[in-house]
Amino acid sequence: MPNITVELLRGRTLEQRRAFAQAVADSAVDILGARRQDVRMVFNEITPDIVANGGVLASEDASRAGVVAALDDRV
Repeated sequence: MPNITVELLRGRTLEQRRAFAQAVADSAVDILGARRQDVRMVFNEITPDIVANGGVLASEDASRAGVVAALDDRV
């Protein structure tokens, strides 16, 4: 039984999470031979101030400002 944990910056829509879950479950069935009902997925939403890329907080990274702002607009 695959147990899959997904960390995402908060702000993804229900539709996005649903589509992602379906695509990952499809892959687990196709690649791992898992039964669809046994593919367990947990989404952990994180905020940009608790994750850093290359030592820079996502909330302070100018190269990610557009992504972070777009997600903030959805909340």
